[in-house]
Amino acid sequence: MPLFATQLPFGNCVAYFFARRYEMNETFMKEKPVFPLIMSMALPMVISMLVNSLYNIVDSFFVAQISEDAMTALSLVYPVQNFVNAIAIGFGVGISSQISLHLGAGHRRSADMAATQGTALSVIHGLVMTVISISIMPSFLRLFTSDSRVIQLGLKYSVIVFCFSVIVGLNLAFEKLFQAIGRMKSSMMGMISGCIANIILDPLLIFGIGPFPAMGMEGAALATGLGQALNLVIYLILYHTMPTQVRLRKSCLKPDLSMNKKLYSVGIPAILNLALPSLLISVLNSILAVYSQSYVVIPGIYYKMQTFLYLPASGIVQGMRPVIGYNYGAGEQKRVRKIYMVTLTMTCVIMVLGTVVCLAIPGSLMGMFTSNADTILAGKSALRIISIGFIVSSLSVTACGALEGLGKGTPSLLISLCRYVLIIIPAAFLLSKSFGPSGVWHAFWIAEAVTALVSFMISKKEVLQKKTTL
Repeated sequence: MPLFATQLPFGNCVAYFFARRYEMNETFMKEKPVFPLIMSMALPMVISMLVNSLYNIVDSFFVAQISEDAMTALSLVYPVQNFVNAIAIGFGVGISSQISLHLGAGHRRSADMAATQGTALSVIHGLVMTVISISIMPSFLRLFTSDSRVIQLGLKYSVIVFCFSVIVGLNLAFEKLFQAIGRMKSSMMGMISGCIANIILDPLLIFGIGPFPAMGMEGAALATGLGQALNLVIYLILYHTMPTQVRLRKSCLKPDLSMNKKLYSVGIPAILNLALPSLLISVLNSILAVYSQSYVVIPGIYYKMQTFLYLPASGIVQGMRPVIGYNYGAGEQKRVRKIYMVTLTMTCVIMVLGTVVCLAIPGSLMGMFTSNADTILAGKSALRIISIGFIVSSLSVTACGALEGLGKGTPSLLISLCRYVLIIIPAAFLLSKSFGPSGVWHAFWIAEAVTALVSFMISKKEVLQKKTTL
């Protein structure tokens, strides 16, 4: 029997309705034309990511209204909070890849096992991260500040927000389950509901509007947690009331080492992929610090900007993952190649547009994140140089997503290491000695060009070759 099998009071009527409206041909991923298929999968993801970006901006805005100390505390907690999210997201990618691969191969039992084992492990990850995160926060905050007020606010926020780590893990498990079977709209509904709830609850709980108490920093944390909880509730309702090819089953709860190994073989590299940009920013900041504080700010601003510039491409890659995994599992190698090439073309077009925007209005883009004239001036030059590498980066972005979709986490990690560590850091260090800060900016496009070559060779071998046995 599936877990969560008990129907809600209105379940029978709702289930009938959604079965009529949403029931899909289980082979649609290998039969529907590639371009409209990827677009239909990607658009909900792009919308979800846009709403999530809006939520992050609004959340920071309301916290900033408490005090500057509160905003500082939030910034200091963010790296740990981001790492908890990275674990949930990265492992979710592992769950999604295994579900898609086994569904494509017709191994329904293995797909159920991947979903069940992945969900159970996500709960365990959440429990472990709750204990670890709360335990380390006092010492972690003191590494960056001696201000007792900032530390106090950081602890108030972190204790509450990390208590929801299990819910974060479950959210991502269900999100990736829905994505793996092509139910992108279900994933979008949950994500948007949670974000909107958070946006509404922020002012109510922070400032105490109407019957709500003024909770300040604790209110901001609670709003975040309750938004995540609503997200999970939506997922559970959709899981119960709408037909799905994959179910969570009690019979699949017994630990399976082979399946767990497959989940972690993709999940761990995906987690590291998400963490690498933070490492890069820290290293680049140390190189740029000798020149001016204005230069130190630029990498952080660029990666905030990159979130928006790369957002459509990221949505397309997310839409591509389950499709390419399903077809790979089904042995449709010609279609795998076509999916890869169509996705690469779409990503390339987006990067061309991003390049044009960055070359045309770099000052306006930098001005969205800072009012400092020196930083804007330096940032304009930096953005024009960095954007040289946008178009070729489409190859590495597409290749990473495709490899994760095929369950090949290690080659994906190798590409990310080239992009964020192995090439750009030595290049930035050496070029800065001769060309100053400009050398650091040139290191970006050099790293993208070399990584594109590496991505081409890996893709040729791992994505475009004849399918191997799962």
